[in-house]
Parts: sequence; structure tokens; C-alpha cells
Amino acid sequence: MSTPRFVPGHEIPSRSREEAFIFAAHGLELLVEEREGAIFFPKGASLPELVKDAHFIGTLDGVDCYAAAYPKGQEPPAGMRLMGARGLFMKVDEELLSAAGRALAIAEWDVTHRFCGRDATPTELVPGERARRCPACRTPYYPRISPAVIVLITRGDTMLLARSPQFPEPFFSTLAGFVEPGESLEETVVREVKEEVGVELRNLRYFGSQPWPFGRSLMVGFTAEYAGGEVQVDGQEIAEARWFTVDNLPRIPPRVSIARRLIDSFIAKVKAGEVPPAP
Repeated sequence: MSTPRFVPGHEIPSRSREEAFIFAAHGLELLVEEREGAIFFPKGASLPELVKDAHFIGTLDGVDCYAAAYPKGQEPPAGMRLMGARGLFMKVDEELLSAAGRALAIAEWDVTHRFCGRDATPTELVPGERARRCPACRTPYYPRISPAVIVLITRGDTMLLARSPQFPEPFFSTLAGFVEPGESLEETVVREVKEEVGVELRNLRYFGSQPWPFGRSLMVGFTAEYAGGEVQVDGQEIAEARWFTVDNLPRIPPRVSIARRLIDSFIAKVKAGEVPPAP
């Protein structure tokens, strides 16, 4: 078995940080260098003050990785700029994108939990854990993870894909939404689909999951079959939704996303003759 390219960790190594990657985050933006059209993340040597108090998040191909919040209002160093994390799609490989996303979530957690939400006492880092704790009331604060569901709905050899007006680029994808308090994942799928496109489902099955740091969420993927109802978009979350065959697909999400994995898996089944035509 090959060694994973990214190995997570939180215990800070004693090694020099000069050659370490530093993922400097400001909201959903990251500090990057651009050279000859390629995107690079800066090394610790170029940001000594920032990396000094940064959080160790693991190693990528044996190189240490650190996350830090980039100071608000501070101009980026010469040759660097803040870039929206979604703009990294197709510009860096999947492992590097994943490490950057992890750093975004950790940097935000560190900034937003410097003070206790109960009594406003400054919090302290907890040794051996990815946590901050209030020394007065002992309340712990961990990085936030918001669960969300994503589902591919099929009808015979066709799939229902939708376009959201909120997508950064115009493409069609699977339906998704965040879990509400008191809901199971399955209940969320049924509710979101009914709200967004108005159809009923059957044979709901778990597909897989993917951490999705650009919403600080965990995307839990499902497949489901169409059970009835007319497609009626809500006009807010969804601007357009249509049934597509595998030979007549619109522009779909990049391969790095679980949405694309859901679509590609269905395409493979159709082409292998495992799915009967739509009635």
C-alpha cells in the first residue's frame, strides 16, 4: 500500500519551519504566489512572523504544513496575493487543495474562538488536541464541521441535474443542502429535494462522503431514484433543473468534487448496461 500524500497531524514537530508550506487564510481567501501562470503556496521562510504562531496540520509529501490567519487589512507581500479558495480548482492538485481546505477551517476556528462565548474569557490552546478551552468555565471549542447532504436522482438511464444561481461558474450539478437540527441525513435529503425541485424519492442509498472546507462542511453523498412529481424549481436555490442522458450532458462539476463522482459512477453503470432505459 502506498504512503498517503497528506498525513494529518496536530503535534508540532521540532523541525525548522523555513521549508514548510504556510497556508495563510483570510476568510475564504488564501495567500498564494503566481509564477508563470502557476499557483504556489508560500514557504515559512517568506512569512517568518506568520509561521511562528501557526498551527501544524500535517505533512504533504513529507513537507510540513501550517495554517495561520492572515491579518485583516494587511497588504500581501510583494509577489503574493489573496485568492479565493474556489479559484484554486483546476489550478492545484487534489491533495494540495485538500490540505488548503483543512487549513482554511483551522485558521477560522482559531480566529473565531479566541474568546469564550459564555463569559468572554480569552481561551487557551489544549495540548494534544485541536481545541481551545476557556480556563474559567472549562468550555471546549473545536473546529466547526457542518454536515450537508448531496444526492444524485436518477430515472432509468437519465439523471436530474440542477443549476444554482450561486455557482461561481455556470454548470449543472447534483442537489445538496445543509442538515437542520433534529434531522437525520435521510430526512434532509427528502426535504431538500422536495423544497428545491418538488419531486419524490425512493431507494435512497449512501454513496460516500467528502470533507468540503469551502463551506466548512462534511458532504454526505447519496443516490436515489425518482418516485413521482413534476420538476418545479424553487427559483432561489435552484434556477433550472432538467433530466439529462449520459450522451447529452451539460457542463458538470470538476472531478475533485463528490458531485462529479456521483455523476461519473452513474455514467459508468449506464455504459456498462447495468441501468435500464427510462420509461
